[in-house]
Amino acid sequence: MVKKSALQKARASYQPKLPTALWGAVKAVEGAPTQSVANQEEIKALFPNTYGLPTITFEKDIQTKNTAPVNVGVILSGGQAPGGHNVISGLFDGIKTINKNSRLYGFLMGPGGFVDHNYIELTADIIKEYRNTGGFDIIGSGRTKLEKVEQFDKGLEILKKLDIKALVIVGGDDSNTNAAVLAEYYKSINAGVQVIGCPKTIDGDLKNEMIETSFGFDTATKVYSEVIGNIQRDCNSAKKYWHFIKLMGRSASHIALECALQTQPNYCIISEEVEANNLTLAQVVDNIAAVIANRAEKGNNFGTVLIPEGLIEFIPAMKALIAELNDLLAANPQFATLAPAAQREFVLANLSKDNADTFASLPEGVARQLTLDRDPHGNVQVSLIETEKLLSEMIGKRLAQWKEEGKYVGKFAALHHFFGYEGRCADPSNFDADYCYALGYNAAMLINSGATGYMSSIRNLTNPSVQWLAGGIPITMMMNMERRHGAMKPVIQKALVDLNGKAFLKFASQRDKWAAETCYMYPGPIQYFGPAEVCDQPSRTLYYEQGGK
Repeated sequence: MVKKSALQKARASYQPKLPTALWGAVKAVEGAPTQSVANQEEIKALFPNTYGLPTITFEKDIQTKNTAPVNVGVILSGGQAPGGHNVISGLFDGIKTINKNSRLYGFLMGPGGFVDHNYIELTADIIKEYRNTGGFDIIGSGRTKLEKVEQFDKGLEILKKLDIKALVIVGGDDSNTNAAVLAEYYKSINAGVQVIGCPKTIDGDLKNEMIETSFGFDTATKVYSEVIGNIQRDCNSAKKYWHFIKLMGRSASHIALECALQTQPNYCIISEEVEANNLTLAQVVDNIAAVIANRAEKGNNFGTVLIPEGLIEFIPAMKALIAELNDLLAANPQFATLAPAAQREFVLANLSKDNADTFASLPEGVARQLTLDRDPHGNVQVSLIETEKLLSEMIGKRLAQWKEEGKYVGKFAALHHFFGYEGRCADPSNFDADYCYALGYNAAMLINSGATGYMSSIRNLTNPSVQWLAGGIPITMMMNMERRHGAMKPVIQKALVDLNGKAFLKFASQRDKWAAETCYMYPGPIQYFGPAEVCDQPSRTLYYEQGGK
């Protein structure tokens, strides 16, 4: 038997709090018909059976109805995020509430297990070992894309064999795009299988007015903020290092922004702002170097800089280069067989002049990292690009130049960090434990209402969890057309940091003070037991977005 820590034992007894709307019998109330966020005609043509569906809100029902058992399958898709086990726990409890003879099957190692028919039945004894724990190890996860009819048909075979009437896909924007495609296909052939999605990603870029946050974001940013606070305490004690801290977030800077609001660093780059202001890499370097020089004048040769993982893709010249590289490498699979020197020559010979010039100007190591294998969605793996080292090296050279010119009088020594995997499998905060359990339980109610092609939606999240609103939105409502692997594809539109949003404006109003002074905040570790103001608070981003001061 695996030994458990004292916290694991205590945490196992925590009972997540459900919104009162999900207590007892519920009824689904339909709202207005919906449309996609963009490219309405194209999305409608691709999803004729699941486009334009109404939103759903759950309300308490007067009477309990006798309902037949329902067998449900669940898939954990993509990268891990804290709270996934509670989604499954909530789903399990939800379908058992519908009928005690309902059964839950977990497909092993993500969508690949669905296609290959690898599964286990998730029983009460299994579920109880994973409640309120981090990670996805109950069934594992994977990044297989569900996009081919052959995969859909192969998966349908096991669904029919196990008499599964609904499939819940827990994932991010790409995984839920796959859920929408699967729901459309099964509806088009009258397969009798519902498909429901749950919004998961620590990156925070899967949200809109109905999906206020993706699960895992709260926990991961609290984990990162604790470590950033620890580094800042060390930084303010030793007073001799500049710490360059790269944070996860490939396509958006939500994590960096949230961590900045929690820790008040000397500098935080917001990639969306870099793009909006059309900044070059050299200008980003100059801006940070100026903060370092100004602090040095006051004798403060130390500080912290937060860097979003996806920064490189938001610098306009780099973004254009990467977009052309993605298409070039997708069209030339033989590229991977070339030697490194030949790869560089191939790229330079086949890029447009401006992009070739940009590529040639990069340090050879960074240029090489831009040509490494793409992720399953055809995108450059920005986590492999050591942006934090690139920036500190360029800043060091700029400060040396300024010192020769008499513009800089300090000492510059840099340390580097990348925080990513440390937060993805942490035990969920009370917020994520409650939110994830509610998402899973709510998914069961969507199944019971007959919905398909919907995403589980829990709203009103800055209020106590019993006051949260439950329901669902059509996944097609979040979709637009984007270029993937050199072709236009329907995908869920990523939610980037809103530069006019309340969270960013709060950050922008304070950052000059944080740059000049030492205003560090030290959030400390996640607290599970104690007063609600310590243990149950949502992210600062949610707090400010919903009217906090």
